[in-house]
Amino acid sequence: MPFLAGTLGIAIRRGEIPGLRDFLLRIRADKDALSNQDNNLVKQFWEHIFQCKFVSPGTEFEGQTQEKLCTGNEILKNVDTEFLDLSNLRPEYNVKVNLSAASTAFLAQKEKLAIRQVCLQYKYISNQLYIYCQTQRLKLFNCFLLDSTQCTSCSEEFWSNPQRDHCEPKIIEFLSFIEPLGISLTTASLFGALLCLIVFGIFIHHRTTPVVRANNSELSFLILLSLKLCFMCSLLFIGHPRLSTCQLRQAAFGISFVLCVSCILVKTMVVLAVFKASKPGGGNSLKWFGVMQQRGTVLFLTLIQAAICTTWLMSSSPTPHKNTQYYKEKITVECVVGSTVGFVVLLGYIGLLAILSFLLAFLARNLPDNFNEAKFITFSMLVFCAVWIAFIPAYINSPGKYADAVEAFAILASSFGLLLALFGPKCYIIILKPEKNNKKALMGRGTPRS
Repeated sequence: MPFLAGTLGIAIRRGEIPGLRDFLLRIRADKDALSNQDNNLVKQFWEHIFQCKFVSPGTEFEGQTQEKLCTGNEILKNVDTEFLDLSNLRPEYNVKVNLSAASTAFLAQKEKLAIRQVCLQYKYISNQLYIYCQTQRLKLFNCFLLDSTQCTSCSEEFWSNPQRDHCEPKIIEFLSFIEPLGISLTTASLFGALLCLIVFGIFIHHRTTPVVRANNSELSFLILLSLKLCFMCSLLFIGHPRLSTCQLRQAAFGISFVLCVSCILVKTMVVLAVFKASKPGGGNSLKWFGVMQQRGTVLFLTLIQAAICTTWLMSSSPTPHKNTQYYKEKITVECVVGSTVGFVVLLGYIGLLAILSFLLAFLARNLPDNFNEAKFITFSMLVFCAVWIAFIPAYINSPGKYADAVEAFAILASSFGLLLALFGPKCYIIILKPEKNNKKALMGRGTPRS
């Protein structure tokens, strides 16, 4: 290219060869082995550098020559020669690189090392070749000297120590009771269960009062019982996963929440039936919502969830699994759901009942104030649905123990939402406003709104 005026050139890649200069400076000419053919090259090199002459033992040196005798004790580093100038190694460096790659490939083939990962780099440390790959480290002993080879690869449950001279057990990770996250979830779970017992005691003590009786006390007690079970089942997501806890946690969670939501659904239907019965010609509507019908509906809806859980556990049960993919230095013990379809059906059934309860309660929100429990049900179902809608993306994007923490948090958040929205206003009247806890006050509150 004429326009470059000779400024562009092509040259072989230049590089440094570590240790080569020290190796050359250690060269010594052995006078006792000058007759050896292998030492002939060293002899010629020595005589050329120091401008001297070696004489074999027993051979008389001709005095008329001007060349001096070589002793073999001359010092190379005191000589200024181009043979020791290593600042511009081009062909030599590329030969070294190719020989190193060829020797490494030969050793790998000899030991039948199946390195399927993409190797990132390699380097020599103390005459040992370390190969760094994406998923494991391989160590070839004495490869630099080509004396012997040995490949040791740690198993999945072990990891090489910082010195990389032996394998150590990996750290076992799971959502523990003693870590801050586990302690927080455990405290919230126990506090929620205690709160259910306190509310249960308040309702038992005031079971004859109008506020408790007017809101179907039997269903209220069932809701409190199921909420307590929901709080307690969140503890199954904490601790070392085992086959029993993996199977029990999802079944307990699914059945407890269906029992709770089905009671809320039946309670909402009763509220609508009672209001309809108070109108002219609506007296027959209550015969479909007697005590036995309410119990039967709750039992039937809960048995459907029990059947879903049983089918799931028998076909593809959740099992504990040691996951080594999240972290190279840790083993994450987690419960795999087994059948994703079973898990989705379990959550979908709960969601279906919750949506039905929300829709019915929303339709009944403008009833007269003496039937205003529909307002609290609407709000509680709104909180419940919001929590579990947010749960889905958070659960999918949470690895290992954090997935368990997300599910336990969703259980606790929705349980607290139901408990406070459904029973908070009633406890407020019973404890702080006892003058309103009478039939006259309940029947006289408010008028229908358009």
